[in-house]
Amino acid sequence: MPVTDEAIDKIKAMIVSGELRPGARLPKEADLAERLGLSRSSLREAVKALSLIRVLDVRQGDGTYVTSLEPDLLLDALGFVVDFHQDNTVLDFLEVRRILEPAATAMAASLMSDEDIARLRTVLDSLGDEPTLEELITNDLEFHQLIAAGSGNAVLCSLVEGLSGPTTRARIWRGVTEEGAVSRTREQHEAILSAIESRRPDLAQAWATVHVAGVEQWLRKTLGSPVSAL
Repeated sequence: MPVTDEAIDKIKAMIVSGELRPGARLPKEADLAERLGLSRSSLREAVKALSLIRVLDVRQGDGTYVTSLEPDLLLDALGFVVDFHQDNTVLDFLEVRRILEPAATAMAASLMSDEDIARLRTVLDSLGDEPTLEELITNDLEFHQLIAAGSGNAVLCSLVEGLSGPTTRARIWRGVTEEGAVSRTREQHEAILSAIESRRPDLAQAWATVHVAGVEQWLRKTLGSPVSAL
């Protein structure tokens, strides 16, 4: 095992065991390297790697700390990863979004408070009669983020948000090139919200599936890829 990987594993073991808890400060570099039987250079590389994925927070002049380890922080790198993939690979992410987002929407229909549903209505109603594509996309992202948060599951929310933002480019392309895409998006958002307002998880899940699948099917057709089972 490369020495850096070994160092990462040893630090990870300290966190998993509870020896280093969220917010805890790591021992000084020399002390930790000696304790773990590592060179200071390999330990330094491990700390850099773990800071990139938000497990550790290196504070200049203060030391290195374990982060909060909250799902939204650790999964933030997901969007970064998606941005590096080509259009045909974005289809894979859209497939995952089609699986997760309807589930989150169904949970939101059961769990969202009346106040949060009212806020969702305000967001949807704030869109003018003839919005620009940029306004529609911004509204779309906020709409889905609120629903994901309404699922009550922080991990699911982080996954949905990580998949939603980076696939925005596909939605922009669709809005520009496919006739009626903008009006359909608005109609589907209204249907999703109505199902949530009625506390109908089954209906909310069905409309969310239709909504995400529409973007996926359009991109498959545009790229000439086989249509998966929807």
